[in-house]
Amino acid sequence: MKEDLQSVTECIIPTKLQSFLFVNQIEQNVHQCQQYIEDMEHDTRAKEVYFKIKKNYEIEKVICNLRSFNSLGEVMVVTTEGTNRETRMTREAQVESRKQTNINVIMNIKTKIEINMEKSISDMICLMDGRVIVVELQGNVNLLTSDGKLQKRLSKHGVAWCVTQINQNTIAITYPHEKSIKIFNLEKEKVTKTISILKLCYGLSFSDNYLAVGLYKDEIRIIDLEGKQLKSIQVESKSNLYNLVYCNDRVIYSDYMGKAVCCYDGSGKQIWQYKQDLGPWGLRTDTSGNIIVADFESTRIIVISKDGQNSKVLMSEEDRLTDPKCICFNHNEYSGFICDDNGRYLAKFNLSHR
Repeated sequence: MKEDLQSVTECIIPTKLQSFLFVNQIEQNVHQCQQYIEDMEHDTRAKEVYFKIKKNYEIEKVICNLRSFNSLGEVMVVTTEGTNRETRMTREAQVESRKQTNINVIMNIKTKIEINMEKSISDMICLMDGRVIVVELQGNVNLLTSDGKLQKRLSKHGVAWCVTQINQNTIAITYPHEKSIKIFNLEKEKVTKTISILKLCYGLSFSDNYLAVGLYKDEIRIIDLEGKQLKSIQVESKSNLYNLVYCNDRVIYSDYMGKAVCCYDGSGKQIWQYKQDLGPWGLRTDTSGNIIVADFESTRIIVISKDGQNSKVLMSEEDRLTDPKCICFNHNEYSGFICDDNGRYLAKFNLSHR
């Protein structure tokens, strides 16, 4: 890595492409070293390594010079009349408080269908043609018709967890126990590619020819369909990264244990965090970029504005919802489904904006 960095500095006038390739190579080397350490964790050949640090005594000279100062400066306070002008500080305070405001989104339950799955539900998506895929927790992958009736159970290829659609006949599924993602042809019911991740992988989302996958509790990795890493976003989640949405170079995920919904950009910077009496699980975005969340703990469906500032309760226990866990949305028809934790029912809803 030191040699790679030196090659950058020795390049007199590096182009943007050269700079990108140099930095990307260093990043790949770091990732390989980190993965090697993790793989060696349980290897009996691993040895303890001790580091010695050589002190730079020039620092002591700087500190001695600082001690000779009687003062580092003065603080002056100027009081002015308050204005209604919005500042960065007030905007940040609003992100923390986030009182509910009027978001122009309305949800109506159209019908409720009994499905009676064998196990709890881990994920659910609406396909482009209106059909629905429901993944049972470490169990079956079920293909349902657009009106919620079981069409067939897809052939098993391991212990599935989360699913996303790539194109009309292709889906991708995470298999945490195998630490892999499998690309699956719906028409032929055949695995066409297996991407090895080498870490526990859960949540999955596809956008702009890239997959975003949630790895354990601390990383969301963006990869192409060959498994090549585009970027790694480091996050802080108290729960495993079971549910996430990747769109417009942003990743939004729910943290059930941390009672939060968080949004990060592609550079790894947290854009916003929503925490307001939440126990969030499944989430999806609507056509306007708002985030629809199944609030499992309080038996609600809420919508959060795309900037994370505002929220609104769309459905609650009074609307005959019980244990809402997963939600999917059909962007073509402005409709979707809500599924309970135990896979007993699907509630088909319509979404409108006024």
